[in-house]
Amino acid sequence: MSTKNQKMSIETTVLAGLLTAIVIVLQMLGSFIRLGPFQICLVLLPIVIGAATCGTGVSTWLGFVFGLVVLLNGDAAPFLAIDVFGTIITVMLKGIASGLAAGLIYKLFSKINRYFAVVAAALVCPFVNTGIFLLGCRIFFFAAIKDWGIADGFDNAVQYMFLGLVGGNFLVELGSNILLSPVIVRLINVRQVNN
Repeated sequence: MSTKNQKMSIETTVLAGLLTAIVIVLQMLGSFIRLGPFQICLVLLPIVIGAATCGTGVSTWLGFVFGLVVLLNGDAAPFLAIDVFGTIITVMLKGIASGLAAGLIYKLFSKINRYFAVVAAALVCPFVNTGIFLLGCRIFFFAAIKDWGIADGFDNAVQYMFLGLVGGNFLVELGSNILLSPVIVRLINVRQVNN
């Protein structure tokens, strides 16, 4: 391995470790970051940064860590009480797939334009995360969600899933990813200038 490749490998490992720590902290503190009634999930941003700076392997790892922290910090407790297997599958799959999708989208579009690649990765990450969550809700938790929706005054389970469980949070996640994409591009540019 050449000195330059070894230096890049060390830098990538250090950055991956730093991003892993950021994912853990953001997910642990996520319940305290609110915009009105909506919890702001900023944990998808380091996943996108990992995709753009370190590659698909690191972004997939960061998605795995995100899922693991969700399971361990109590965020998934209501779902674990209903179906442990379904919760683990849904939470881990949505995290891993978000990281993988962000990495693949960035890699695909970075050959054309890095800014567009970051925006595309930042867009796809919350769509995959939320989409798999909704799919998991439909497959594993639909009866309970129907009861929760009725208790919260919704007409049906689907309305509750889209408006009660994910609606506002998804829009905040998507908006924060779009707004902070230029910052991510600047981080990438700084890293590439220093290499």
